[in-house]
Amino acid sequence: MARYFDVHPKDPQPRSIAQSVQILRDGGLIAYPTDSCFALGCTLGNRDGRDRIVRIRQLNDKHNFTLMCRDFAQLGQLVHIDNRVFRAIKAATPGPYTFILPATSEVPHRLQQPKKKTVGVRISDHPVARALVAELGEPIMTSTLLLPGEEDPLTDGWQVKDTLDHQVDAVIDSGECGVEPTTVVDFSDGYAEVTRVGAGDPDPFEA
Repeated sequence: MARYFDVHPKDPQPRSIAQSVQILRDGGLIAYPTDSCFALGCTLGNRDGRDRIVRIRQLNDKHNFTLMCRDFAQLGQLVHIDNRVFRAIKAATPGPYTFILPATSEVPHRLQQPKKKTVGVRISDHPVARALVAELGEPIMTSTLLLPGEEDPLTDGWQVKDTLDHQVDAVIDSGECGVEPTTVVDFSDGYAEVTRVGAGDPDPFEA
């Protein structure tokens, strides 16, 4: 059964965050809130966690995994980004956007999109997500908690626990969570292409 953490939405309890991060470090898979609905997360080196996300979401090999980052210094170690793209992303973060960019050698091959060698990166504006990444000290490999055949992602902590009780190791519930997935902007070909319209305003990236 998954552990359930009920945390404050704006000032999450450090003890609960530390316990959740320990579960990540021990090879666990967690469900946690972001500014764009719940997400599944594990450490970058967790092969089993990545495979569990694939099974839960029934993902194919065209899927771009997302790395939840603490700040731009961390993000810049994971993707190749020029000054023009940097300025565009900087203006929109932190926030409910995922950016697809060419991955650096810091990103394990199994997390890169096989053909394009890209990966998604984002910086969340949700206090719980930010606290988790800060405590962990490295990015969290993340995927929107959108189940197969469903149009809408899960947004209620107890519903997540009931549905995935034996498939994840912890559920972190802050009571306040976004209800739409991120807006996805693909920069992998050198220009902005909005490939999914979600919680983030797509207008700044549509010429």
